[in-house]
Amino acid sequence: MIEVREVKTKKQRKEFVEFPLNLYKGNEYFVPPLYGDEMKIFRPDYMYYDQAEAVYYNAYRDGVIVGRISGILQHAANKKWGQNRVRFTRFDAIDDQEVADALFAAVEDWARQKGMTEIVGPLGFSDLEREGLLIEGFDQMNTFEEQYNYPYYQRLIENCGYGKDVDWLEHQLRAPKGGFDPRYRKIGDMMLQKYNLHFATARSTRQFIKKYANDIFEIWDETYEQIYGTVPFTERLKKEIVAQFGLLINKRYIKALYNEEGKLVAFGFVFPSISDAVRPSGGRLTLPCIFRILRSKYHPKVVDLAIIGVRDEYKNRGLPAAMLTELGDAMTDNIIEHAETNLNLEHNIPIQNAWKYFDAYQNKRRRCFIKRLGHSSGDFELR
Repeated sequence: MIEVREVKTKKQRKEFVEFPLNLYKGNEYFVPPLYGDEMKIFRPDYMYYDQAEAVYYNAYRDGVIVGRISGILQHAANKKWGQNRVRFTRFDAIDDQEVADALFAAVEDWARQKGMTEIVGPLGFSDLEREGLLIEGFDQMNTFEEQYNYPYYQRLIENCGYGKDVDWLEHQLRAPKGGFDPRYRKIGDMMLQKYNLHFATARSTRQFIKKYANDIFEIWDETYEQIYGTVPFTERLKKEIVAQFGLLINKRYIKALYNEEGKLVAFGFVFPSISDAVRPSGGRLTLPCIFRILRSKYHPKVVDLAIIGVRDEYKNRGLPAAMLTELGDAMTDNIIEHAETNLNLEHNIPIQNAWKYFDAYQNKRRRCFIKRLGHSSGDFELR
């Protein structure tokens, strides 16, 4: 018999956060999130709880934890998209269908109690969190921004009645041998001249963010407004993002375009990869971990592409060509081995086409699953 308990005590919270660290101990591809950030999800004042609510469950067999899952009722997302959905996230389990059945039944019952009719995932509180189940690329190092999982997870989830909702693709990019196609670079240069655009400069990352933060969030909202799973920014979320990005961003990998009036019209962020930096400590910010993060920040060998945003009135004007060639030049100048794209929706043809100008190959695929809820409940003990 599997016993599912809602996470309420300090001991249960610790078990919830540490279960995947133990499950993936010794796995060379798993990259943990920051331990302190994971513990924050249990705080009543967590940054997303002004627009969402969540529940957390652990599964036990004979008193030993064998799995975990979380359900999120993202009110802002449901309002934006006109949906009645609960999201599942942070699903981890041993390879045992009984455990998966019990965990998903618990979240599904919670969703029904909230009056919801669908459950989707893996999705976090927003698209800034880890999302999607890895279904291809199990022999690839995960980026810090995304979650690794064992191949058997897909079978466990599908056996619980879930099917595909959407897929994301990930690519590994290298600067093209011999430089970028001159035609691609020429497109970017022509657009900069035509619209009198210039790349922004700043003495420091902090100065750049302070100067352009409001414009960045405005463009970000415009660019990703119709992207799957996105939610509106709150003022508190903006502050948290600025604080987190400030720790990771190196100004060499910030690219921003402004017009002759000094208005920001496009930006792109690249994060130095910290995957190797956080793995040895299990995501805990020990002094050696902090040292490794700083070394990765200023002397990266691998970078993760984060965000490219363009104001609506400048879309379809070739600006991504200018942004990507600038980022590609930065990779070459600073001896970057390769870049990881993170998640691109499979039907986002413009971004897929952009990668053809790099030495690129698709190295991962992730999936979001969906299930319409009926009225049945799993055969398990819930406490």
